[in-house]
Amino acid sequence: MQRKSNNRTGAFGEEVVSQYLIQRNAQIIERNWRIREGEIDIIALYPSGIFAFIEVKTRSSVAFGHPFEAINAQKAHRMQRLALGWLATHGCFGCNYQIDVAGVLIANDGSHTIEYRAGVL
Repeated sequence: MQRKSNNRTGAFGEEVVSQYLIQRNAQIIERNWRIREGEIDIIALYPSGIFAFIEVKTRSSVAFGHPFEAINAQKAHRMQRLALGWLATHGCFGCNYQIDVAGVLIANDGSHTIEYRAGVL
């Protein structure tokens, strides 16, 4: 039962971050792109022509830490390998890209906040 709740929470976070990006004129290219090595939550194309590979961490409280605390060096390097894999398989090897992270906190009343950090890698 907990996994289903976590999946709903994660899907909510990905949706609100997608809307956040669209409001900033980014184009959502793909969501939940998955290969054996892992998954990229959101792939977006900024108006500047830069591809963004976005890791979204959503929490309903900070009892287990801030969402960004779940992104360690190992996770960041995996994101970079996945981004390069996506670029290579989509004929974009050599295209400009960056790794972004988004933290979504959902309050008890259902409201939420987004903390977005662009270009962490």
